[in-house]
Amino acid sequence: MTPAGEIDHHTGDDLKRALDEVIDAARPRVVLDMRQIGFMDSSGINILLTAHRAATDAGGWLRLAAPTEAVLRTLQLVGVDTVIDCHPTLDQALTG
Repeated sequence: MTPAGEIDHHTGDDLKRALDEVIDAARPRVVLDMRQIGFMDSSGINILLTAHRAATDAGGWLRLAAPTEAVLRTLQLVGVDTVIDCHPTLDQALTG
């Protein structure tokens, strides 16, 4: 998946719905390409953590690829990068 723009309380529902659809499959394997996300607030963090938990519970995984500097800093500040696999490139996220 490749979202673009911002992930915040105004736009987060769109990402949540898209992730819910993909994670609804058995053993979901989802890579979220973060290259086009310029900003993410706590709403985005909660969406990612919920999706990660749902994917893990279903026997799959969620990986984040190529987060922008601003988004990576947010992920690191709250420790999400220690919970959800974060990769510097899309290729690395796809190959695990």
